[in-house]
Amino acid sequence: MLKEISTKYILKEFDISRQTLYNWIHEGLLNEPVKDWRGWRIWTQEDLDQLRKLLSEKNNKNLSIQKHNDDTLLEMSNRRYLGSKQKLIDFIESIIRENVENFNTFFEPFAGTGVVSNYYNNQNKVVIVNDILKSNYIAYDTFFSSESYDAEKLIHTIKQLNEAIINDDNYMSVNFGDRYFTIQNARKIGYIRDEIDVLYEQNSINAREKNILITSLLYAADKAANTCGHYDAYRETLDNIKELELLMPNINDDANINNQIYNCDANVLVKEVQADVTYIDTPYNSRQYGDAYHLLENIAENKKPELQGKAKKIKQRSHIKSNYCTVKAVDTFRDLIENVRTKHILVSYNNMAKKGNGRSNAKISNEEIIEILKQKGEVKVYETDFNAFTTGKSKIDNHKELIYYCRVN
Repeated sequence: MLKEISTKYILKEFDISRQTLYNWIHEGLLNEPVKDWRGWRIWTQEDLDQLRKLLSEKNNKNLSIQKHNDDTLLEMSNRRYLGSKQKLIDFIESIIRENVENFNTFFEPFAGTGVVSNYYNNQNKVVIVNDILKSNYIAYDTFFSSESYDAEKLIHTIKQLNEAIINDDNYMSVNFGDRYFTIQNARKIGYIRDEIDVLYEQNSINAREKNILITSLLYAADKAANTCGHYDAYRETLDNIKELELLMPNINDDANINNQIYNCDANVLVKEVQADVTYIDTPYNSRQYGDAYHLLENIAENKKPELQGKAKKIKQRSHIKSNYCTVKAVDTFRDLIENVRTKHILVSYNNMAKKGNGRSNAKISNEEIIEILKQKGEVKVYETDFNAFTTGKSKIDNHKELIYYCRVN
């Protein structure tokens, strides 16, 4: 064995990139090798043994997940969501490619499903994600965190939870059975959510593993729900009888380096974080996301709150109300743009100002967005045809998605 082992030898021997190697050192997964008089890292046999062990652990985790088969893994995009930007990613990427030469950090203060940040996370960018909804935050922790988890244990736990047969009623079945879900699925959702808390309280799972299991449950519940993709109401006829099935999330561990995950008011957060590129996708209209996804919030938090109305919404939900859905939208947006700390801003908005039903009408006009952004820098406007996922009550022709790009002065 070589007495002095160079970084170049390491990269060739183990077929890994220099960036990956340095990321593992920065994360504390590998010890920092000693450096010679030139500042070059010199690796020892002990360093090589540590690297082999780390690669073995990562390979074992990947093998455990691969045994599952790609068709049975849960992708971040596998859910329905109002205003989801999954189909717009190529459009967003083309605008960034045209206007931004190089960047390292991508900030999404209204991340929603997280699919846009997920795209850039997989491009090895550091992503900063935020949403006011706890259910979305839990999904971000699942897909973007670098905290440790045992994939094999989780796959086994998911199998056990899927096989459970629940005959007793609980909070979920009493309130949501034969409404949003079949009674059997509602019982199982309630049982699984409580069981996840029990496992965590017994220290059988850590915080990351808890969130991975909750995410799996949230996605499974959404797929089995008797709705049009949101929870403002349920279908009168219970025609969705798909059995609840939890899946293991497909997590890209190698990409999750130094990401930041938040669950707070975006207007407060923009004053605290800094990024190269910021993509802003505020709520468009008077439809509060906390109303549309109250049931997923209920499952996520599992506090069994008092409910109200036919839709069984959480009675106390003012903490997840957004000013962007009210007459305060323009002033709130102005405050956001004034305080965001970034080099490049992209604002996603649509041409719904006078289209669809009243609740669908945009709260901020095209002219107001441009005027506010011009106070920050040079503005360009891009548009593309886009059929958004809506509540189903609006028939909209010539629907365009607009993206405003601002190079900050």
